[in-house]
Amino acid sequence: MKDLDVITIGRAGVDLYGAQIGGRLEDMGSFDKYIGGSPTNIACGSARLGLKTALISRVGDEHMGRFILEQLAREGVCTDGVVTDPERLTALVILGIRDQEQFPLIFYRENCADMALCEDDIDEGFIQRARAVVVTGTHLSHPRTEAAVLKALKLARKHGLRTALDIDYRPNLWGVAGHGDGESRFVESETVTAKLLSTLHLFDLIVGTEEEFHIAGGSTDTIAALRRVRENSAATLVCKRGALGAVAFEGAVPDSLDEGQAGQGFPIEVFNVLGAGDGFFSGLLKGWMGDADWPTALKYANACGAFAVSRHGCTPAYPTLEELEFFLARGVQRPDLRNDPELEQVHWATNRHGDWSSVKTFAFDHRLQLEEMEGYSPAKGAAFKELCLGAALKVQNGQPGYGILCDNRIGRSALHAASGSGLWIGRPVELPGSRPVEFEPDLGADFGRLREWARENVVKLLVFCHPDDDAATRALQEERVHRLFTAARRNGLEFLLEVIPSKVGPVDDDTTATLIQQFYDAGVYPDWWKLEPFRTEAAWAKAVQAIERNDPRTRGIVVLGLDAPEAALAESFALAARQPLVKGFAVGRTIFGDAARAWLKGEMTNAEAVAQMAARYSRLCEIWDRARAEARQHAV
Repeated sequence: MKDLDVITIGRAGVDLYGAQIGGRLEDMGSFDKYIGGSPTNIACGSARLGLKTALISRVGDEHMGRFILEQLAREGVCTDGVVTDPERLTALVILGIRDQEQFPLIFYRENCADMALCEDDIDEGFIQRARAVVVTGTHLSHPRTEAAVLKALKLARKHGLRTALDIDYRPNLWGVAGHGDGESRFVESETVTAKLLSTLHLFDLIVGTEEEFHIAGGSTDTIAALRRVRENSAATLVCKRGALGAVAFEGAVPDSLDEGQAGQGFPIEVFNVLGAGDGFFSGLLKGWMGDADWPTALKYANACGAFAVSRHGCTPAYPTLEELEFFLARGVQRPDLRNDPELEQVHWATNRHGDWSSVKTFAFDHRLQLEEMEGYSPAKGAAFKELCLGAALKVQNGQPGYGILCDNRIGRSALHAASGSGLWIGRPVELPGSRPVEFEPDLGADFGRLREWARENVVKLLVFCHPDDDAATRALQEERVHRLFTAARRNGLEFLLEVIPSKVGPVDDDTTATLIQQFYDAGVYPDWWKLEPFRTEAAWAKAVQAIERNDPRTRGIVVLGLDAPEAALAESFALAARQPLVKGFAVGRTIFGDAARAWLKGEMTNAEAVAQMAARYSRLCEIWDRARAEARQHAV
């Protein structure tokens, strides 16, 4: 059974990318953390393009190793071939963007986990599951890792798999340049050339820059180097030429690179070359594994390379298949792709992780309502919210599709404890009851505190607004919402916008749909909408149409409770569940109101409060699931 398209073999590390652009690496003050290593990047990039990929490597038995395993899973990469090494640390790379020509980097790979890869890590049955094996040059640099790579290649040959080499020459990883020369791409070495030449016959596809073919072919004359490679391999040779694109040679190497097969290129601004080759290889694999002709495969590769050089990071820059198709159909609108709003929206929306097709949410982010209850104190409020979290986790019981809304003012301890639990976590930022909307002071005047948030937290903003608002009020609210939305996106945080017009003025079937359109017109593209329960199907239909017309890739809608009794919620759920875009609910006081009042006065124990809230939350989940099931039956 071939359940995998491609297995990549080799480096798996963590990239710490300097966040400041245009400065020396010595002066970097903060770093963004990404998954890294050429074969790891290629596996992720190819998975984003729809290929079923896997990685063979090693990671440390520590936080960075777990990060790689978890991120691979999020990217859809099979980790059955990744060994956790109990003795070695995961590799790290510290790197930065100095300017358009300089990209300093330091490899921390001394006795790292992935360089402990050995023959025992190569399982014949695992290799048989794939249609192709891709290796990178670094793992030919050490006898132990070389033995593992050669075993995998021989098994691939035995079982009829395609084989590919990314030369990926890093002189200091071969020991021919110093630690401070991580940026160096070429140092002559007869030893490296001999090692590469001895393996080239094992490949069907060999990919490299001109400098990488120079080391493989033992000559700084590109044509001569390619011909030396051809003497040792019948593989298709793909030579990357930077801004000039790339060319493929299936047979004899001609007298000029211009005579090779080429694909469409894309004139874009270079921002960051690091990881561009891995993005290129991902696009090339999309074409090669789909048996496309070389001009088509190279077009995919050039496009993916263009994305990579236009964005910060390696794997985070690579496109999804939907994004690639959108780009190829629309073309380049501006050369600095990272500043193309339409393209970046597609990139963001198609790279969000997690299956949130169902979000049954216990909302205990309330602040004013709790503070006004008899017996409240900040310490007791915090303790009660920990009980709310306990009730949520009791109902969730490790299952997907459950969430919470929790604040950072009263509920900080519960909020932090929820991280890593598998719950969807929304976190409010509005100053309760404010109109025009104002924000919790702990965000900072410039929303700078968002950089301190856990990445799994969703920025939740409630706005009391109405289509009949005067022009000044509307403009002020839209400006504040847009500013927050922009800050959330800049910090890699999803954004939920909640609108409640019924508290401001009379509503009809068009009220919320009008508000939704107004916010889209203001440049706000929420990942989530939180909407009042409507009384008519027409109101739901109009709201959904407004969202899908502007953003067909939205996460969806959750319907709020407004302290309604359970019977009223059941009625509203039945109507909302008929809309596939509605993913669930966010209900609070219906669940916790009675328990909070009794517990704060000392009339209920911790266990009793958790039991009551869990029972009510569980009943609402059952009511929602039943409403959704009935809606699906009705649709059929």
